[in-house]
Amino acid sequence: MTRATVCILGGTGFVGRHLAARLAQREFNVTVLTRSCARHRELLVLPSVALVETDVHDAASLRREFAGCDGVINLVGILNERGHRGKGFRQVHVELARKVVDACRANGVPRLLHMSALNADETGPSHYLRTKGEAAALALAADDLQVTVFEPSVIFGPGDSFINRFAALLRRLPAVFPLACPQARFAPVYVGDVAEALVRSWDMRASFGRRYRLCGPRTYTLRELVKYTAGVMRLRRAILGLPAWAGWLQALCMEWLPGKPFSLDNYHSLSVDSVCGSDGLAAFNITPLALEAVVPGYLGTPVRGPN
Repeated sequence: MTRATVCILGGTGFVGRHLAARLAQREFNVTVLTRSCARHRELLVLPSVALVETDVHDAASLRREFAGCDGVINLVGILNERGHRGKGFRQVHVELARKVVDACRANGVPRLLHMSALNADETGPSHYLRTKGEAAALALAADDLQVTVFEPSVIFGPGDSFINRFAALLRRLPAVFPLACPQARFAPVYVGDVAEALVRSWDMRASFGRRYRLCGPRTYTLRELVKYTAGVMRLRRAILGLPAWAGWLQALCMEWLPGKPFSLDNYHSLSVDSVCGSDGLAAFNITPLALEAVVPGYLGTPVRGPN
């Protein structure tokens, strides 16, 4: 049986590293495009994985690297942009998606897996959700390709940027933790389950032209998640839920800090609950792993989950 050859954009990121490992285990030939091979040499220990240093935003480079591929997986995304007007989101999400589709067509690449986000919608409340929605619609409109779109809730696992970000903030703030949007709801999904869904969708004809919402087995408020994180780390913190005006002000101030730990765009994204109405993982015969089964392993000693 001939090995399938796949090219991953965003393969050095959180989800990408897990996905590359699973594809290698399934004997795919995997090419990961990256800005710096030297920074991600750990991926080279995976059998049949190659790193190629290139600019994924350069259309000519994409056409060159997609040559001979059976499929492409686009995982590239940002939660915040350097500026404040949505141009960065549009470049990374929409313009890149268009270049990927064009490069697939130019090389006769039949399969495209596209990572979007839960609540991605062209009329969404934030630049992030609007551009994610536009990019997903653009990918699905390419009906000459075999496209599948994935829309996960917040993704957790070792090395995530969600639980670990709150863990870092909890360590720095003594006694009281001021929290914007405390009642925002999430259904966190394990990174291994997300990666497995992508792998299983590869040759699943029923997934062509479809989008799948991916959620974990339980819904939490943001307050519950932060409280649980503090408990796992054995930190005694009072979680102070901020009213809407104070949360908006916190976001306004924090988006000017180095690294932009929280922004107005994040604040607007949180106005929509990140929960699933249907279980997309069930389509791939995946039983989602619970937060409590994983998080203590990379944060600390297991404790009881939120009530």
